[in-house]
Amino acid sequence: MSEPSLYAGAALRRLRRREGLTQAVMAQRLSISPSYLNLIERNQRPVTARVVVELVDQFDYDPRALQEDGAIGGIDGLARRLGDERFADLGIDRAEAIEFLAAAPQAAAAFARLFDEGGRAVYQEQPFEEDVSRAIERWRNHFADLDEAAEGLADELRLTRADIGAALTDYLRDRHDLAIRYLPRAVMPETNRRLDLHARQVQLSEMLSPAARNLALARQIAELEQRDMIADIANGASFDLAGTKEAFTSYLRSYYARALIMPYGRFLRACEATAYDPRVLARRFATDVGEVARRFTTMQRVSQRGLPFFVGRVDPSVQLVERLLGASDASLLDRRPGCPRLAFHAPAELRAQAVMMESGALGPPHWLIAQIAAPPIADEPREDTLFLGLEARFAENFALARGVSLKPEDAVPIGPGCRTCRRVECPARSLRGPSAVPTD
Repeated sequence: MSEPSLYAGAALRRLRRREGLTQAVMAQRLSISPSYLNLIERNQRPVTARVVVELVDQFDYDPRALQEDGAIGGIDGLARRLGDERFADLGIDRAEAIEFLAAAPQAAAAFARLFDEGGRAVYQEQPFEEDVSRAIERWRNHFADLDEAAEGLADELRLTRADIGAALTDYLRDRHDLAIRYLPRAVMPETNRRLDLHARQVQLSEMLSPAARNLALARQIAELEQRDMIADIANGASFDLAGTKEAFTSYLRSYYARALIMPYGRFLRACEATAYDPRVLARRFATDVGEVARRFTTMQRVSQRGLPFFVGRVDPSVQLVERLLGASDASLLDRRPGCPRLAFHAPAELRAQAVMMESGALGPPHWLIAQIAAPPIADEPREDTLFLGLEARFAENFALARGVSLKPEDAVPIGPGCRTCRRVECPARSLRGPSAVPTD
């Protein structure tokens, strides 16, 4: 009896986008035509034995991953789940997670499914938040096709800091016959942007900052011109919960908008020239430090990789409201609440600190964390704090790390939160963890 055909389009698509390759480049490395790769990715053709051999040779790819449950998200997704505070006392490290996935991929898929079903009740306010985060992390927050399309348009428009808003306005008028109109807050109380096709207008709130206006115009272009590409990516994520696909689609539009305003090649060169200083880059690209920080996490193009940052945002009550892990392999954003020694001060204060995770933590232990005020989108009264994270071994090339000792012995020791932390003598400890309980 012949073996059943293997259809693994989603797995190949995830691999290609994780590697930052277009279909043409991926097809060349697999010795097949781009059209045939397109059919494979759409599950209209099976993955042949020859393609599997090329995957192993070209990408050191484990062929068992072709049958892996898409919800796992590879080793990063599995490690994130195993890093949950409920397992903190087990001391599972990344090496064990890798061994688990390699030895028993289907068992790992079953664990991930059970974890996800059990964990959804924890985040009732945003039931699809974790699913969207997992989808972004699955691609390591780098969507090569969107980057390439945005960079091509940016080059066509010759976008520069001085005229980016005017250039986007002219483009929408000339290409789509759309005028830009700014309306009072009273007219647009619930939204900052609206497309009125009857009036042929993109309507923006007058409360938007200049940087937010540019991003809103770029998002409008994404909706008009990249609908099919974005839908293809979103459909490949295979979400179960209602609303999740829409939230992921919205994120992808913002991704394209950032890529249009900060085109990959030019932005990477500027990052390297300015030591990744978000304040300088925000001015250079007519945006704000929050968008620059988010763009940092996307710089994973093959042969043109940037530093592997992660980004988080906390509200005034120090609740994590946003995270983008990029290619950082960070685990210190996986637990809520976090360590009190990972201090967040007044939003206006620029501050950096080197931290060391407790032994046995998943992912690299030594990090440089820099915080900066997160600019509001419009007239929001809330002041959030944005923080950038980077492995300490890369931080010497980061402007905000200047003046901070990167020696491991000088790092602030942190843990997963007082309830499960094993640092019994920590002066910031507010709860007795399991290691502090006396044993008979």
